[in-house]
Amino acid sequence: MSTTDPAKATAEPFRLAVVGGGPRATYALERLSATLDRLGPEGRLEVRVFERSGEFGSGVAHSPSQPRTSYLNRISSQVGFAADESVRGAGPLRPAEQRPTLYEWCRRRYEATGEPDFDLGPEDWPKRYVHGLALQDMFASFVRQLRAHRGVTVRLHAVEVVDIAEAGARLDVLTADGSAHPADQVLLLTGHTHHDPGLAPRARRFAGFARETGAAYVPYAYPLDAALTPENSGPGTVVGCAGTGLTAIDEILHLTEGRGGRFTADARFGLRYEPSGAEPAAIVAFSGSGLFTFTRPVNHKEINPELLEHRGVFLTHAAVDRLRESAGVPGGPAGGPVRSQLDFEADVLPVIVLEMAHLHYSTLFGPAAGRLLADRATPGYLDFLAGRRPATTGPQALLAPLEAAVDEIVSVLETALSGRLPVDRIPATGFRPEEVLARWVGVVFGPDAQAQTPALREDPQALRRAALGWTSPWRLDHGPAGNRFGWDATLHPIRPAEAATPERYRAAVLDFMDRDQHWAAQGNLDNPHKAAADGVWRDLRPVISYAVDDAGLTAASHRVFLERYLRHHNRLANGAAPEVMSRIRALVLRGLLDLSCGPGATVRTDPGTGRFRVDGPVTGASRQLDTLADARLHAFDPHLDAAPLYRNLAAAGTLRAWRNESAAGGSFEPGGIDLTPRSHPVRADGTAERRITLLGPPAEGARSFLLSALRPGCDHYVIRELVAWQDRFWADCPDARPAHEPSADRRTTV
Repeated sequence: MSTTDPAKATAEPFRLAVVGGGPRATYALERLSATLDRLGPEGRLEVRVFERSGEFGSGVAHSPSQPRTSYLNRISSQVGFAADESVRGAGPLRPAEQRPTLYEWCRRRYEATGEPDFDLGPEDWPKRYVHGLALQDMFASFVRQLRAHRGVTVRLHAVEVVDIAEAGARLDVLTADGSAHPADQVLLLTGHTHHDPGLAPRARRFAGFARETGAAYVPYAYPLDAALTPENSGPGTVVGCAGTGLTAIDEILHLTEGRGGRFTADARFGLRYEPSGAEPAAIVAFSGSGLFTFTRPVNHKEINPELLEHRGVFLTHAAVDRLRESAGVPGGPAGGPVRSQLDFEADVLPVIVLEMAHLHYSTLFGPAAGRLLADRATPGYLDFLAGRRPATTGPQALLAPLEAAVDEIVSVLETALSGRLPVDRIPATGFRPEEVLARWVGVVFGPDAQAQTPALREDPQALRRAALGWTSPWRLDHGPAGNRFGWDATLHPIRPAEAATPERYRAAVLDFMDRDQHWAAQGNLDNPHKAAADGVWRDLRPVISYAVDDAGLTAASHRVFLERYLRHHNRLANGAAPEVMSRIRALVLRGLLDLSCGPGATVRTDPGTGRFRVDGPVTGASRQLDTLADARLHAFDPHLDAAPLYRNLAAAGTLRAWRNESAAGGSFEPGGIDLTPRSHPVRADGTAERRITLLGPPAEGARSFLLSALRPGCDHYVIRELVAWQDRFWADCPDARPAHEPSADRRTTV
């Protein structure tokens, strides 16, 4: 029974403006439509969604019209569109059939159409345009559900919002066509944007050089087919990709497979590239690391719900709190409360590296060995948390006790494999040698070899002979002393001597990419290298955010984290799918993709030739470019943004940039918007603009890791933020009735 008094219902509707019609807008309308019973039968609500591309539900980044060569870097079962039972306090949930995962959506679509791109398994990597189709379909269904309420109007505007102006108690949303749309609340969901090349100094210099010489400069990659055309990247041209991350991969596949080239199976190399003739003459990819992102491992955690995420042994929220107590210094956000700040490299990184090493060896030697290693490492770890620092400094400062225990395990395994003693008669403390041997053999040599070990325990010579014939299908080292963890080796898998010439570097890159793909095929539960990277830099990302976010680091350390360690995260744990990286390797093998400039490569203008030039200080290579394409995502900056909206809002004082300040001096403005804990912009005068809520990448100043699709089944932060917004929205809506008592089992049919 409604508690809304019809006599008190507003004459005018409550007006919501959603600026940005991409994935977060889809999730927002899901929450709004699922909780629409809050409005009451006599209530009135007007929802306007503004998306300048007209691609409602997907936005440009996930547009179904984009080239079909780009992939998501998440498997289909890990992408969702709606709140589920895992989301705390979500309120009404729609029936399960109305909230499919991307995998389930694709299965339905494949059954209806037979289109091969929809024929996905739960662990398959979908193409990005497929995600866009699903987003638009789900968005449209949520719009229909909203419109089914007689008091709700939904209007979609394919126009750019250029400003938000005061209009008494309300706001006016101003659009590029000169219209003004009144709003009681505005939800800013603009997603990732890019810099205006006329405002960013480096881009302005490159663009000016291109205009003067006839060289081509592409300041932003998307949409790919509009940025990289046959005119600026056709046959005969040499294209430079400034970056080797996911954006560069998109560009490279667009310029090759997207131009009609084909990848075919090859018995020796896995894949072979057959050019179409429409590709550029060469694609020169370069970056500080000189390497592409590492291959994402096969996700075996999805098979067992208990293994969905690694739980930290050392890297925990409680550990961060103890570090703040023992090592923190005063500081905080400008105008905000003082808090205890950490130095990422001195205080947090050693704990991250310890967690990685422990997970690496627990994967390699098994859980019993993992418990032994944890026991050995814990005293030094607790001293570290209490402020009693070891004499050894650096990322591996806490590893000595753990590595000493690994030496003991290695000695036992070497004795067993030497044939001197039966494995169950070898003395060991804290672990059973036969268990560790079986696990190590299974990880390194595979299940067939592991199945032989029980019968070989009592015959040491037979074990020795069998081991000599085993080979690793995953390209792991065969000896017990191999496969050691090393932080520097993890980041820099190619040794300096291997990069002395362009030819040697190319060979080393191809070899590493092959090894990395073998490791990825073994999966994130059985390969020690992939388990450590995936388990810490992905699964424990919330703990890293807890240490970093909201001025958790000093200003100087925050700058270092964003400039250095965010890139490490992207390379270690946010790479592309195995089938994508096999394509990249095939292009290197073909000679079309040139990585010869190696690590530390820089680009400059060359007035003498009228072209851009890339120089590799390590390999000695130098390459001339006809076209330079920026292949890096730009950090958000309201003053440099290509769209006028945030520049205008900043100029009017409606919002301001967030700033990290340290009490000892120094400050850092990473570029994001200053927001209240409820995601309202802080105005230039320090007050909160409660009528506006901002979510997503423009908040990536105070916060980190915000560029993500909704993941089901894990109380994902993307939907959790929208649940909090949903509750505040209905609380402010004058026609809304009180919320029902929260219940995890509540459903709504919408």
